[in-house]
Amino acid sequence: MRAGWLRRRVPDRGRMESKSERREAARQFKERKVTAGVYAMRSVTGSVWVGVTRNLSAARNACWFSLRMDGHRVSSLQEAWNAEGEASFRFEVLQALDEDTHPMAVADLLKTQKAEWLARLGALPLL
Repeated sequence: MRAGWLRRRVPDRGRMESKSERREAARQFKERKVTAGVYAMRSVTGSVWVGVTRNLSAARNACWFSLRMDGHRVSSLQEAWNAEGEASFRFEVLQALDEDTHPMAVADLLKTQKAEWLARLGALPLL
């Protein structure tokens, strides 16, 4: 099967017409604000896992993807997911860092905030 044949059968999904549109989309993507912070994965049974990330908007997708693919790094979370199912879990942002936080301070702040939330919730850590 030729690649060109497959390409013709896939419907157009909003392709950008010009080079300037592609450049503008790339510029907007690079300029978007990413928020670092602390998040929790909660089960309806009461189990909680707490993690930190430099990009909260991407953390949920990454977590859900690895759980769906049966490949999450935290085995206790994966086992609970397999036993209870996707509908039993929710992703929750616990705390977001201010946008004006100095980049050199982010790692230390995330580490201390994670420890605080782990203690406060009696949660298990996410890597």
